[in-house]
Amino acid sequence: MRSLPEPIMEETYSKPPGIRVMERAKKSNLSFKTYQGIVLIVTFLAYTSYHATRKTTSIVKSALDPQSPDVGLKFLWQRRNTTYEQNQGSKLSWMLKDGWVPFNGPDGTSMLGELDVSFLFVYAMGMYFSGHVGDRMDLRIFLTIGMVGTGVFTALFGVGYWANVHIFYYYLIVQMMAGLFQSTGWPSVVAVVGNWFGKKKRGLIMGIWNAHTSIGNITGSLVASLLLKYGWGWSMVVPGTLIAVVGVVVFLFLPVNPESVGANKDEDEVFSPRKEGDEVTEPFLRSDREEESAVGFIEAWKIPGVAPFAFCLFFAKLVAYTFLYWLPFYISHTAIEGRYLSNEEAGNLSTLFDVGGVLGGILAGYISDRLDARAITAASFMYCAIPVLYFYRSYGHVSMTINIILMLITGVFVNGPYALITTAVSADLGTHSSLKGNSRALATVTAIIDGTGSIGAAIGPLLTGYISTSSWSGVFTMLMGSAFIAGLFLTRLVVAEVGEKIQQLGPQGSSPRSRSPDLLV
Repeated sequence: MRSLPEPIMEETYSKPPGIRVMERAKKSNLSFKTYQGIVLIVTFLAYTSYHATRKTTSIVKSALDPQSPDVGLKFLWQRRNTTYEQNQGSKLSWMLKDGWVPFNGPDGTSMLGELDVSFLFVYAMGMYFSGHVGDRMDLRIFLTIGMVGTGVFTALFGVGYWANVHIFYYYLIVQMMAGLFQSTGWPSVVAVVGNWFGKKKRGLIMGIWNAHTSIGNITGSLVASLLLKYGWGWSMVVPGTLIAVVGVVVFLFLPVNPESVGANKDEDEVFSPRKEGDEVTEPFLRSDREEESAVGFIEAWKIPGVAPFAFCLFFAKLVAYTFLYWLPFYISHTAIEGRYLSNEEAGNLSTLFDVGGVLGGILAGYISDRLDARAITAASFMYCAIPVLYFYRSYGHVSMTINIILMLITGVFVNGPYALITTAVSADLGTHSSLKGNSRALATVTAIIDGTGSIGAAIGPLLTGYISTSSWSGVFTMLMGSAFIAGLFLTRLVVAEVGEKIQQLGPQGSSPRSRSPDLLV
C-alpha cells in the first residue's frame, strides 16, 4: 500500500494520539485501507463491550431471584422476609441460595422487570439526544465518555454486593444512569463506520460487523456466568472495568472520519462517484464539511422510509430484548428433559441464541444485498420468527438437542431483521438522496430508528416481568404478536419493492440498480 503525503492543514478534529504514535513508528502516514481496518476493529470492540455489560444483568437475575418451580415457591415466599436484619446479612442469604433482598420476595420478578424497563426507557430517550449531539461533536470523545460512564455505573451495581445494599432505588438509579451512558454507543459507531464506507455491499459488510452485538452478549454471558460462583458483584464489576478500558482504546485510536486524519478518499473505490441510476450521483461524503449543516430531528423523521422502519424496529427489538434479558431466567425456570439447569448452565446455554443471531445478521445482510430489497428481507424474517417462537415454547423442553436447535433457529430469525435495520438500513437512510450528499445525518437517523426500537425493547422485558408470573405461554404469545406487527409496518415498502422487481422482469424493465429513491432509501 502506498503511503499518504504528510497533510498540512488545520483540522476540526486532531488525529487520535495512538494514530500519531503509529505514524511516528512507521515514519509515514497510514493508508486509507489501514484506517478502514482500524475503524472496523475499534468500533467492533467498542460495541461488543457495550453489549457485554448490557447482558450481565440477565445473568445476575437468577442469583438475585433464584426461585424455581421445583423448590416450592409458595413455601419459600412464606418463610422469607424482606428486611436486611431478618435475613441476617447478605452473605448468609447468598450462601443459602436465598437470593438478594429485595429481589427474593414475592415481587422480585416484577422488580427485576422494572430495572429492565428503567434502563431501556432512559436508553431510548437518551438515544434521541445522543444522535443529535453526535452529529455536532467529536464522536471519539463522545464515545469515550459514554463507555467510561457505562463502566462506572455497571460496576456500581456490583458494588452493592460488597456494600450490602438492599435498597431497590439504589439499583434503579444506577441502572437508569447506565442506560443514559449506554445510549451514546450505537448512533456513534454507525456514524463512524458510515463515514468510512460507502453503500457497496453494505448489507453484507455491516451484517458481519454487527456480529459484535451477539458476540458481546455471548462474552457478557460467559464472563458473568463464570464469575457468578464467586459472588454476583463480580459479574458486574469485571465487565464494567473492561468497557472502561476499551473506552480508553477508542480515545487513543478511533479516527472519526477521513478529514480528521487527512486520509485520501480517492484511494478507495467506495468513495468514488456512483454510477448512473444509483440514489446519490455524487461522492458518498463530501470533503468540504464546512458546507454541511447537521440535519434536524423533525427533518430526519421526514426522510422516506425512516418512520416505517423505526416502528418496525419497535416491535422487532421488543422480541429481541425480551430474549436478551429473560432467556437465561426462562431456561433456569423451565425443566429440560425433566431437569432444571443451574444459573451458570442456563447462562451458558442462552449464548446459543446469540450464535444464531450472528448467522441471522450475516444472512439477512447478504440476502438484502443480492435482492436489493431491505424491506422484503426484514419482513420475511419477522414472519418466519412467528412459527419458530411457537415451536421453541412448545417443544424446547422435550430434550436438550431440540432446545439447542430451536434456540439457534430462533436467534437467526429474531436477530436477523433487528441487525439489518439497525445497521445497513439506518446507514442507507442516513445517506438518502433527499439529503443531497450531506453526511451529517447518520447519527441522527440511526438514533431515531434505534431509539424508537429501544422503547419497544423497554416495554417487552417489563411486560415479561409481569406476564411470566402467570404464564410463560402468555409471554410467547406476546412475542409472536409483536413479530407479526413488525412485519405489517413494512407492508407498503414490501409492496413497492415487489412491484419494482416485477417491472424488472418485464421485457422493458429497468436495470436492477435504477430503483426509485423514494421506495426505500
